[in-house]
Amino acid sequence: MKYFILFFVTFLVISCGESNTAVDTEGGYKNPNLSTQARVDDLLSQMTLEEKVGQMTQIERSSIEETTIKDYFLGSVLSGGGSSPGTSPELWANMYDQFQEQALATRLGIPIIYGVDAVHGHNNLVGAVIFPHNIGLGATRNPILVEQIAAITAKEVAATGMDWTFAPAIPITRDERWGRTYEAFGETSELAEMMVAAAVRGYQGIKLSDKATIAACAKHFIGDGGTEFGRDQGNTVVDEAALRALHLPAYRDAIYENVATIMASYSSWNGDKVHGSKYLLNDILKEELGFEGFVISDWAAINQLPGNYEQQVAGSINAGIDMIMVPHDYQDFIPTLIKVVNRGQVSVSRIDDAVRRILNVKFDLGLFENPLTDRSLIQEIGKQEHRDVGRQAVRESMVLLKNENAALPIKNTVTKIHVSGKNADDLGLQMGGWSIFWQGGSGDITQGTSILEGLRAESNAEITFNKDGNGGNGAEIAIAVIGETPYAEGAGDRENLALSSEDVQVIRRLKASGIPIVAVIVSGRPLILDAIINDVDAIVAAWLPGTEGGGVADVLVGNYNPTGKLPISWPRRMSQVPINVGDANYDPLYAYGFGLSY
Repeated sequence: MKYFILFFVTFLVISCGESNTAVDTEGGYKNPNLSTQARVDDLLSQMTLEEKVGQMTQIERSSIEETTIKDYFLGSVLSGGGSSPGTSPELWANMYDQFQEQALATRLGIPIIYGVDAVHGHNNLVGAVIFPHNIGLGATRNPILVEQIAAITAKEVAATGMDWTFAPAIPITRDERWGRTYEAFGETSELAEMMVAAAVRGYQGIKLSDKATIAACAKHFIGDGGTEFGRDQGNTVVDEAALRALHLPAYRDAIYENVATIMASYSSWNGDKVHGSKYLLNDILKEELGFEGFVISDWAAINQLPGNYEQQVAGSINAGIDMIMVPHDYQDFIPTLIKVVNRGQVSVSRIDDAVRRILNVKFDLGLFENPLTDRSLIQEIGKQEHRDVGRQAVRESMVLLKNENAALPIKNTVTKIHVSGKNADDLGLQMGGWSIFWQGGSGDITQGTSILEGLRAESNAEITFNKDGNGGNGAEIAIAVIGETPYAEGAGDRENLALSSEDVQVIRRLKASGIPIVAVIVSGRPLILDAIINDVDAIVAAWLPGTEGGGVADVLVGNYNPTGKLPISWPRRMSQVPINVGDANYDPLYAYGFGLSY
């Protein structure tokens, strides 16, 4: 008997010792029949501090080596703007699955969540449909269309394995000089509120675990569109009442739709960095508004906080950041966070709260049951039905600003049209920034239809083209497609929004031909038109239409009667900037909400 007792006690000791490292593969968090809360409770109870900190760490794909994810228990990977494994969806899926297999090989087998800036379609992927940027969608005033676009984007993103987009952006643009103006739906909270709920529903669907849905990320909390002088990552100087009235409501709507994640803003509020503000991130966002998802930092943004690196890490986590985007510095970040926890500068309860929020999203996404790419979706990428929605979005986004002498629509009796301008036959220019590359590009960088190609497909007239504005003699009407070249973020901040001299010269050369001129403005914001406004018969704001240039042609030739309304006030001159509806002495060239039809 005593031998049996000794054996039994020994068995218990061994079993108890192993319980600290062994994982229950049959029940607990592996059991999909349990509630998400029960699964998170079980998993969290088995995690070491190193594993928890790993879950709070997101790094850029280019930093990953063969065992990086496994060695550091990493919770997330991202593709920065333009960061791509190649041009085909299969290469993306292969990369994702390889990364996921590293995560699944860890002790607890916690899958990664992969984030990508799919801000107007799966815009890092060659062949995906790229939709108009948000400013154009704001002009549509059509949330049903925005929901369709987000759902298509989710499907094309999911086809490559990615399960999370850093979208929708819902800043309220208060200064057109800001280089991210086009990422906002417009200058009013009204527009952001109208569109954000639709976008979140489109990305996340009815159930996050459905194969064609992805997690959304409302960004950038809070006030990033209101910085002084339109400076990116600048300072928003408003009192709390104004912050709440203008910049907060859209986040409330996103939370109501159960947005999975929210990204903090680089910017400051009255001199204090948002990434270090416990009042904004915890007291307002999490406690007052009841946000239950997780907060992600922006790219290396904690490095902008005051103090040394330990203070930056501790300060951001204590403020309420749950996952830190440390693109390349994870080998510094992870031991630093462990150190400040062990010193008591960050509590274990704060770590547990952050990890719980992250795990909740992963379980809701169904990553534990279906961690690898569903390659049956690859056939959906860039298909005609998706391009048709993109084309409709372009049609509805077009705003007719001027139309003298009934220059538009182009009559079907016209036999010769002359097209000019650098933006007429350049797919890259009409897509803008965040298109294949972070800053965008020029030329045929993906598949799509340029505005000139769209015109040739939709008009029976002879169409000639000269980029510089020459050769208009003999045509019955000229179309000048002019405007901005691509940019993203701070690279797009401008002190002067005047048309380029190149564009002005195009109009002057066409004017010498003595024929009516239609100016199509391709841009991410209003531009100052005083140099051309008296020389052209019609002006159309086309914004940044994306890959489906046929939608611009549809409006020009009369296949679609324009319905777009300005989402942002259009200034007469730079001295009026910033200009917003409701200003004292409001006197824009074209007012917020303006838009003609035929």
